Amino acid sequence: MAKYMLVLAAAAAASSALVAVPAAADWREELGSYNIGLLGGENEADRLRRYQCLDDLLTERLGVPVELFPASDYAGVMQGLVAGQLHMASLGASGYAGIHLQDPDAVEPVFTTAQVDGSLGYYSVMIVRADSGIESLEDMQGRSLAYADPNSTSGYLVPRNELAAQGIEDAYFSRTGFGGGHEQAIVAVLNGQYDAGVTWISGQGERAEGYTRGNLRRMVDNGLLDMDDVRIVWQSSIIPNGPIVVRKDLPQEAREIVVDLYGTMHETHPECFAEVAGGEAAGFEPIDHSFYEQTIEMRRREIAQSR
Repeated sequence: MAKYMLVLAAAAAASSALVAVPAAADWREELGSYNIGLLGGENEADRLRRYQCLDDLLTERLGVPVELFPASDYAGVMQGLVAGQLHMASLGASGYAGIHLQDPDAVEPVFTTAQVDGSLGYYSVMIVRADSGIESLEDMQGRSLAYADPNSTSGYLVPRNELAAQGIEDAYFSRTGFGGGHEQAIVAVLNGQYDAGVTWISGQGERAEGYTRGNLRRMVDNGLLDMDDVRIVWQSSIIPNGPIVVRKDLPQEAREIVVDLYGTMHETHPECFAEVAGGEAAGFEPIDHSFYEQTIEMRRREIAQSR
């Protein structure tokens, strides 16, 4: 709770320093609606269903309509935040890095999700069909691989960089491509369109349930996956959990309302917290820009190498 109060105080101070805050009576009229971007990687209907409780809570507390915007890819949410069309989103570390490198004054991270044991990381994994005969990364030579999205941390940036560090470039595979999101990449593997796909897991909890959190957990919960049908053939080192970011020019009172809700949601609205967190977790943990500095440098190198 002490950490949460510090974040609330910092949010108020940052807002006062960065923007001319509208008078209390008119910021709602000026804001119009509070717009939340929802990353791709899960089908639109399930994304909207999971976030409906957050829509209801914030509509009541903010006193303005809340609009949910499920983008077809990560870039849509990122550009919406940079352009000021969105006020908040839950991002991956690479997505935040991409925004920061484009416009460091656009957004800032305020929370990340703590796993059930309190840790703040997760893993990228390479998934194959259990009946594929592929038992290891070595067996993937000459086979096809689906990345999730070019702006995904676990679905592109980290696996590509960690595999390259092992001497495995894209040419190792018969072909690589993008599935269009985490869920879509794994569906493509299940349908035989790719031999393997990369996605994310918490690495905690029961394997049969898709672990406590992650794309596999969501797919199991939504009836799209039986874990007996897949095998993990590669796992990354630990990756920092992605941030919940808000626009830096958000009115101070709106900012405080959002921070207050997220800081206490796991206790005051546990069912909604589980939906927004995408599974089992310990709460939203206050963080700041420094938590993502290594990912920002990794993304900076990736951009430089692509030129």
